[in-house]
Amino acid sequence: MPWYHGDYPPSYKNQPVELRQKAVEIANALLEEGMEEGIAIATGLKRAREFFDARKKKKK
Repeated sequence: MPWYHGDYPPSYKNQPVELRQKAVEIANALLEEGMEEGIAIATGLKRAREFFDARKKKKK
């Protein structure tokens, strides 16, 4: 099930808005590629964290 407009997996609830939005974007792309929903949710969050960590490191 793709997520849009404030609709997101419960595991994303306590994440910062910017991180949550990126994770949803990634998870939706993974779903379109045929990945299982539970794996897409976890992978989306992991990759979003990696994205923001890399961005922080790049700014330093």
